[in-house]
Amino acid sequence: MKHGMKNSYYLFLLFFCFSCSDDDTSNVLQIRVINASEFDYKNIVVNTSGGEQNYGDLDAGQTSVYKTFDFAYRFAYVELQIDDDIFIFQPIDYIEENLITSGNYSYEISANDSNDQFSRLNINLRND
Repeated sequence: MKHGMKNSYYLFLLFFCFSCSDDDTSNVLQIRVINASEFDYKNIVVNTSGGEQNYGDLDAGQTSVYKTFDFAYRFAYVELQIDDDIFIFQPIDYIEENLITSGNYSYEISANDSNDQFSRLNINLRND
């Protein structure tokens, strides 16, 4: 009888330990990239100050998969290639910006016809 109770106790304890999980995905920040231009993007890198992710290549109008960041802001550092030229969106600072720490978002990245490395790209954050 003692062994039966003891085994039941261990089974209960084992079940309890494995049924509890601290994997709470509601606190995860995921961001994807939308190519909102008529140009194909290559070697897309996004740095939110809460992590850096490489999104690879996206043809015009395509959307990437979500990638995880620790935190982000309304805009981020973005570097990508159009044809053989590298273009950069460089935030100046994040003063008065709200910190984003969870949820699903998209950075819509558009490009104008400028050949200037630092003024061709524009970024817009969308809450998915």
